[in-house]
Amino acid sequence: MSKNRGPNQSRRKALANIAAGGMLGAGGVLGTIQAALADEVKKGITHMKGRVTVDGKPAALGQLIRAGQTVATGPDSEVVFVLGPDAFMLREKSELAIEGKIVVSALRFITGKVLSVFGKGAKQLRTPTATIGIRGTACYIEAEAGSTYFCLCYGEAELIPSADPTAREIIRTQHHERPLAISNKSGGAMMAKAPVINHTDAELIMLESLVGRKPPFYGKSYTGYY
Repeated sequence: MSKNRGPNQSRRKALANIAAGGMLGAGGVLGTIQAALADEVKKGITHMKGRVTVDGKPAALGQLIRAGQTVATGPDSEVVFVLGPDAFMLREKSELAIEGKIVVSALRFITGKVLSVFGKGAKQLRTPTATIGIRGTACYIEAEAGSTYFCLCYGEAELIPSADPTAREIIRTQHHERPLAISNKSGGAMMAKAPVINHTDAELIMLESLVGRKPPFYGKSYTGYY
């Protein structure tokens, strides 16, 4: 008797390939992959370590995250959570505000390091130095008071530097081709070329798997250290 391959089987196979190949990025995502392989991954918080808070209160594994809430991590801490068609990994000392009342209207990257994958539909990302419009893409952001590191891992984004909105630019990538450092100082190079840092393809595959997708580079051969 033939058996149809459902979305859970495809997700399990993708994660098994990650684990078997040793493609575990920085940040301790092994627990999330093991949970996914056991069909235990649910909406909300799927993995956490250390001190994680939601609206200033201690978070719990499986807790749902909603529009209007703020998720934060302490030193040596980390959290992975799913919000609708989107998934996020916050590294240590990070704070992400999910703006909106019922529906998410924007995501404000207050500080720290966040890897995100997004489903269809336009969203606005706000950092201390830029406003970024995205649609069905993935990105890694490191937010500080005076600068933003932004890697469009794949997809399309509209970048608007806060210091000079006229320097607006639309960029498109397939595989981390154009990381940028966005400054809050007007004049000069507000958006300067930067290296790829602190995030991996294995982490992107893991995040996309939590929402039933695969990144566009999945199954392709690339040179590099991802």
